[in-house]
Amino acid sequence: MDRKSADNLGRFVAPLLILAAVVLAGCASGPAYAPDRLIPPGDLSGVQARSTGDVDVAVAILTDEQAQSHFGVDLAAAGLQILWLRVTNRSSGTLWFIKSTLDPDYYPADEAAILVRKQISEDQQDELRQFFRNESIRHRMEAGMITEGFVFLPHAEGGRYIDIRLTGDAYESESKEGGVLELRFGFALPLPDGDFDYEKLDPSTTYAGMDLPDLDQDALRRELEQLPCCATDEDGQEDADPLNLVIVGDSANLLNSLSRCNWSFTHRITLASVGRMIGSALKNEPYPVAPVSSLYVFGRKQDFALQRARQSIAQRNHMRFWLAPFTYRGEQVWIGQVSRDIGIKVSTKSPSLTTHIIDPEVDLAREYMLHSLLAEGFVADLGFVLGSRPAPRENPAYNLTGDPYFSDGMRLVVILSPDPIPIADVRSMQWEQSAAPVAEGQSEEAKRYVRPVRTGTD
Repeated sequence: MDRKSADNLGRFVAPLLILAAVVLAGCASGPAYAPDRLIPPGDLSGVQARSTGDVDVAVAILTDEQAQSHFGVDLAAAGLQILWLRVTNRSSGTLWFIKSTLDPDYYPADEAAILVRKQISEDQQDELRQFFRNESIRHRMEAGMITEGFVFLPHAEGGRYIDIRLTGDAYESESKEGGVLELRFGFALPLPDGDFDYEKLDPSTTYAGMDLPDLDQDALRRELEQLPCCATDEDGQEDADPLNLVIVGDSANLLNSLSRCNWSFTHRITLASVGRMIGSALKNEPYPVAPVSSLYVFGRKQDFALQRARQSIAQRNHMRFWLAPFTYRGEQVWIGQVSRDIGIKVSTKSPSLTTHIIDPEVDLAREYMLHSLLAEGFVADLGFVLGSRPAPRENPAYNLTGDPYFSDGMRLVVILSPDPIPIADVRSMQWEQSAAPVAEGQSEEAKRYVRPVRTGTD
């Protein structure tokens, strides 16, 4: 290359090098990383606490704004939600926090820092990572110590059930001599944003000023059998879905148990939620807290609803609940309707102009609901009563939007246990006998899968 060409190349390359240096300098500087630490629990709302023996546990979920202030970056934008946890271990043994039972998809501190690294300059990455590490809760809870910190969780809407499990082999316990002890602390933590139906739930005002009858078991059965078979439209003129579920327990216990079983809270019907629901339906995307249309019992729409969503908004299990005008042994009684959605159709009877299509086998949804509670140990007593609408396959009933359904006409009755218990300890009320829902739709040919045991041939 001659001197003239080299000079020309230099004049071309020099500005690029200067520009690159400016860009790199900009990447290396930027806004200072300045987290503004909160001081729990006073700076947090919705703190809940429970105790077992010599161990106290307190938890709270930070709002997105609180999390951004404390950690100095927008964690919600990265799909993260932050749990604050404090364990007071007054025992004589070390305890270990089993994080995966809280959420198997929790994020370690370094991984969480990676998700938000683009929000700060490159020269602050180490500082951010170290801050995340320092703020994380330790796994080891020393005897006689208070241990607190934060857990990075996948973001959830509406609320979540927090299952804190602590184990230890040095913990002194008469019932666990020489073995491993497990302590469980369960919390249902709502995350109010103004759009969820449960936020308006206040059972103390539903029958304010009324002297509600408190029923024994026989009176409860009679009362449940006399209730209407189905929910209705607002005018009470047309029957809707069957009332096939009864749960006994105060509202806090009800929400706690169902959220532990992965039933999600639902949005109220608003312009925003209807728009999101229509968008999700058009894109065939999930909407795990989608609103549930209003049905009526006791002259009012449901007090709240819950659902277990699937991969598409068209598919979900969902429930509606109404507080009954009576109690059972001092506990609130909730009359419910549970069904499974399997599709979406256009309907002028819905404010969104669309409605879900229910699975005709409504007894399967009722059974699914029972199994979800049994699996987590929240059933103390169960039984079945008459009162819902019998609908054989050859003569189905129809809901408000014209969907057919079949049912044995039974209502599932569940008395909640405030704490998990083994299935072996669940008591039957010895009322009606429900048919196995799967068997209801099977033909004679299906009997070939059920046959006697023959010794030496099976």
